[in-house]
Amino acid sequence: MTGPILVCGAGGFAAQHLIAHLLDQGDEPIVALGRRAARPSTLPPGVEYVQVDLGDAVTTAAAIANIRPAAVYQLAAQSSVADSLVDPLGTLTNNIALQVNLLSALVDLGTQPRVLVIGSSEQYGLVRRDERPLPETTEFRPLNPYAVSKVTQDLLGHQYFRTHGLPVIRARPFTHIGPGQEPRFVTPSFARQIARIEVGLQPAVLHVGNLTAERDITDIRDIVHGYRLLLRQGEPGEAYNLGSGRLVTIQQVLDQLLALSRVDIQVERDPARLRPADAPPQLADCRKVQAQHGWRAEIPLIESLRAVLDGWRARVAQIGAGA
Repeated sequence: MTGPILVCGAGGFAAQHLIAHLLDQGDEPIVALGRRAARPSTLPPGVEYVQVDLGDAVTTAAAIANIRPAAVYQLAAQSSVADSLVDPLGTLTNNIALQVNLLSALVDLGTQPRVLVIGSSEQYGLVRRDERPLPETTEFRPLNPYAVSKVTQDLLGHQYFRTHGLPVIRARPFTHIGPGQEPRFVTPSFARQIARIEVGLQPAVLHVGNLTAERDITDIRDIVHGYRLLLRQGEPGEAYNLGSGRLVTIQQVLDQLLALSRVDIQVERDPARLRPADAPPQLADCRKVQAQHGWRAEIPLIESLRAVLDGWRARVAQIGAGA
């Protein structure tokens, strides 16, 4: 590839791990694009940061024309299901507008950079037991506004490939975890509470929501390896699942984290942490990416959970009560 690699959504959890992986693989130069004026603290030295609101078509077009990327990882989105239920219109407006503006600006370049659009397993939504594991051809039945927005981002990627010839590849990652993830998600929420309890910042009671929900959980390091592989080798116009291919309950996640804890902790259910509608178990069928590109999830769940908990321990030690 000739030209910079653009990573959109630079302040996000996945972007920090993706950028670290790209640097480790020697993929440079990298330009990180984010909405906030302040440079994200997670960005390594040597990575250029550009502040742009992708929701604004004019500034997006100007930034893309100036950067002239050879490849684009599109991770920008409002990514919380819970937040989307509070502000459905804001989630839809944000995620759809930024996708249109970015893809249109890339078409206007005339250089046809390869683009990886990041979707979500939430797109599949209300799946039947007899449909599992879920191939990429599974019908979309989204259950929340975030999922609807990701369906739209996915389909926009396909439309821009078909209409404009833009070489867009679509990734559909299933649940992924790792250090640096915000505590509004279930696994880092548990880990944060444990880390705070261990140093006496809160009582030895861990608050939980629905523990019977099942998830296909993959380490973020495996996921970003898949992203790089798909951007470089994926077939434009195609969609690819990325997941572990195994289901675990949230109870199992909690039990393993509690086993890693240094203190005894009680568990208490908090109705405020329950979703209005939990998606049925979504098990990834990753045979397509495995057969075509040799990708598979390799990092064991317990290793991922230990990394998440250690990350929160380090953050609590550094920040204290503010963590």
